Amino acid sequence: MTAKVSHWRKPPLIKTAALRYGIYAVALTYFVLTLATLPIDWERTAKGMEAAGRIFSGAFPPSFERSGLLFSGFMESLKIAILATAGGLITSVPLAFMAARNISPRPIYYLGRGIIILARSFHPVIVAIIFVKAVGFGPLAGALTLVVYSIGFVAKLLAERIEEIDFGQVEAMRAVGAPFLSTMVYAILPQIMPRLVGLGIYQLDSNLRASAVIGIVGAGGIGATLANAFGRYDYDFALAITMVIVGAILISEAFSGVIRKRMS
Repeated sequence: MTAKVSHWRKPPLIKTAALRYGIYAVALTYFVLTLATLPIDWERTAKGMEAAGRIFSGAFPPSFERSGLLFSGFMESLKIAILATAGGLITSVPLAFMAARNISPRPIYYLGRGIIILARSFHPVIVAIIFVKAVGFGPLAGALTLVVYSIGFVAKLLAERIEEIDFGQVEAMRAVGAPFLSTMVYAILPQIMPRLVGLGIYQLDSNLRASAVIGIVGAGGIGATLANAFGRYDYDFALAITMVIVGAILISEAFSGVIRKRMS
């Protein structure tokens, strides 16, 4: 006679079965209706697939004949990413202090959170279009775009880290009459410094990827070179640029991974 084996099952999020399956049915119905009502032109989609086939057939083999142009575009992207990361980190630190609930007065807290939310509200391509209109085509628009992009990410996570610090050090410095700035520098900054360095490494990697995207709308870098290649129907050169971007991202990912591992 074998003993009966019981298995633990994760309890469902919604306990009432009728309500749970009712929500599933509503979600499925909404998905089907959304798919059915979208204005998709299937005939045009089929023609687009033929055009995509011509692009891919014209892209092989990739052409590296204009390697000088490719190298200059990539170096411009790298410069944009480094400048934007440095500018983003410098701006994010005071914003993070402002947006930390445990150390900032309520009006300053709302102001800091509002700036961070505004920086996170728009996709980098939209911000790039605004800066291209404001300062013109080129790397300056790209660097300003990625500074905003960096603030939205770094300042938010850094503010959350400040809210999780050991507050005993802050209270000890306040008890001995330390001024506000000294308390920030000696009690809070050392606790968040490892997180700040980690975020900086990650953001540099992310900005390098984003610089290739925003260049398509005229914000400089390798993205602009890629857009020009597509505009001239140089699909083999475009594939070479894409391969270089992927290679650079892989190297950057490996490099940042090694640094983060050493820091941890």
